[in-house]
Amino acid sequence: MSAKLSVLLGEIVRYLMTIEITDILDVLLMAIVLYKLLKFVKTSRVANLLKGVLIFLAVLWLSSIFHLNGISYIMGRMVEWGVLALIILFQPEIRRVLEQVGSRRLALFFTKGETQSALERMVGQTVLACTEMSKSRTGALIVFEREIMLDDMVRSGTILNADVSNELLKNIFFVKAPMHDGAVIVRKGRILGAGCMLPLSKNVNLSRDLGMRHRAGIGMSENSDAVVVIVSEETGSISVAIGGMLKRHLMPETLENLLRNELLPQEKESSDRKLGILSLLHIRKEGGEEHGE
Repeated sequence: MSAKLSVLLGEIVRYLMTIEITDILDVLLMAIVLYKLLKFVKTSRVANLLKGVLIFLAVLWLSSIFHLNGISYIMGRMVEWGVLALIILFQPEIRRVLEQVGSRRLALFFTKGETQSALERMVGQTVLACTEMSKSRTGALIVFEREIMLDDMVRSGTILNADVSNELLKNIFFVKAPMHDGAVIVRKGRILGAGCMLPLSKNVNLSRDLGMRHRAGIGMSENSDAVVVIVSEETGSISVAIGGMLKRHLMPETLENLLRNELLPQEKESSDRKLGILSLLHIRKEGGEEHGE
């Protein structure tokens, strides 16, 4: 038994000696590309389309096993046009990836890109704008994009690509402004589009006193992981929709805390980690003082 183990260890050592730096670099690059590909599939509508493609391939495989010649022939002809169909279906996602790769911000393709200070400023300006619009009873609908991209919604409105600011938000939702009826979509701390159309909620159990703005906000949260802030034009109350659930009548302080918790998760984790380290050091310090006494 020991002889076999020594032979196995010798084979492992000889294999490790053949590994070069280029092999390690090759594996790392493949891992990064695979990770980004899986993340891309997970964080966009490609995931649902990919499920359909997998089901199609499974049916094609089963038809060939059970000799279902008619179905196999039809689906075989469909496969010939499958690549072109996938390119057409995934065209927005493919274009976005190519734009990122071809831009000067290539490094952002492998990193998150947004800074903590920009997101904190975004939250502060949003809370300030919603507070003032609540007092003046100006209706507002602000969508904060997270993992799932909302390019289809952005294309339904006007592309702005501007920093989030109190004055800009109030001007967009001013009652006589041309884009006040639509939604503002925010991506990575910047207003990507305004006057955007959102899907209405299909929940038949919603309260009848909720207007179209609230139903659109809830519908957007049902169809994505976005955080949607709604200011009522009738009552001036501030609400937030997340995951199809609506939190109503929020105070500005509550709105700020909620947005920070939902849009600044890293800050929360790092602060919790710092508090844990500080408490641990404090406990050790007290223990050392007691031991010295």
